[in-house]
Amino acid sequence: MKYVHRNLKNKLLSALAVSPVVYLNGPRQAGKSTLVQHIAQKDFPADYVTFDNITQMAAAASAPETYLKGHKHALIIDEVQLVPEIFRTLKVVVDELRQTLSSRLKGQFLLTGSANIMALPKLAEPLVGRMAVLALYPLCSAEIALGKGDFIHRLFNQDFQTDNNKHKIIDMMRHATFPEIANASTHERSIWFDGYLTTILQRDVRALAEIEKLSVLPNLLRILANRAGGLINDAEISRDAGLNTVTCRNYKTLLKMLFLTFELAPWYRNIGKRLVKSSKGYMIDTLLLCHLLQYELDDLEKNRPELFGHAIENFVATDLVKLIASHDQNLSLLHFRTADNKEVDFVLEKPNGQLAAIEVKKKDRVNAEDFKGLKELQVLSAHDFVCGIVLYRGKEVVPFGQNLWAVPIANLWG
Repeated sequence: MKYVHRNLKNKLLSALAVSPVVYLNGPRQAGKSTLVQHIAQKDFPADYVTFDNITQMAAAASAPETYLKGHKHALIIDEVQLVPEIFRTLKVVVDELRQTLSSRLKGQFLLTGSANIMALPKLAEPLVGRMAVLALYPLCSAEIALGKGDFIHRLFNQDFQTDNNKHKIIDMMRHATFPEIANASTHERSIWFDGYLTTILQRDVRALAEIEKLSVLPNLLRILANRAGGLINDAEISRDAGLNTVTCRNYKTLLKMLFLTFELAPWYRNIGKRLVKSSKGYMIDTLLLCHLLQYELDDLEKNRPELFGHAIENFVATDLVKLIASHDQNLSLLHFRTADNKEVDFVLEKPNGQLAAIEVKKKDRVNAEDFKGLKELQVLSAHDFVCGIVLYRGKEVVPFGQNLWAVPIANLWG
């Protein structure tokens, strides 16, 4: 398979230049192993091992300090979460190296894992102050289109382009996925996703937690897929899954830890009860969403337009997550909704409070009604509101008021 340049590469190399340990996490098969082996060829010369190899895993688990010190060069460890005891040993080894080196220790260990390290405090705590954490997700649309991945930067600068891009939304939804299936047939993707979910729900879940009702996880995942883009109601989800609310919430957290799902918190700023303070849920990959819904993208577009709208929203959500991870990690990705159902799909907020907002529409024409939620947010956020856009399937950039625009969705990757 041809190597695809990943936008995260420069950020990863920058982290290795200043931090002794870098942890690269993200979903299984997102391309972590390919990326770290690629930079090891030239940019970051290092020994490479993977704990998917039973022998390597056993050696590291039985004598972690000897294992780490046995490598004289920088070390890349793939799927490091399979030997959790190595994290505390890493702290000891890093501290010893710091004492023996006259210069600042940097770029000694590059770790990858398919579990969110920030959700596993027992693993993350020993390396506080010693470890940078980055995330690599499946391919984003800009990587497929060989774009710069600067959509968010252009959004805050209101720098939009008309749609002269040869890539259409349906093509991007099909190719901006896991690298291994980016060009696969429908049948091949179906088989791949079946195996992918089996590996995660049977193997990775057991490695991270003791689950009493492992068999309910596939059904819970399908329930969440059917609710993608909607507000999360734990009581309804637990009832549909046949679980009590506490257990259901714990299982949902586990699915997020394994990068199958993610949630967006609501945006609000001291405005009392006017806003609905529930998160919205999404799947980490839109083709995975379609697989769980048992629909192909073409079928959704032709026969289930309401579900196709949710699929497009999920696609934009995942693309924004990928762009933030690669370029703008200090941004918060949120949603906005009032008690009287004025809403905005996505709110991007900077640490200084400035925000830009995005509403997503599957149609190729928009009108003033489509800006109702954006205008409400503009009033509530006042001078912090930089820009609000409706992403749509048309080809023209059209102003709809002060700092409000209709923008072709191709700007995501253009």
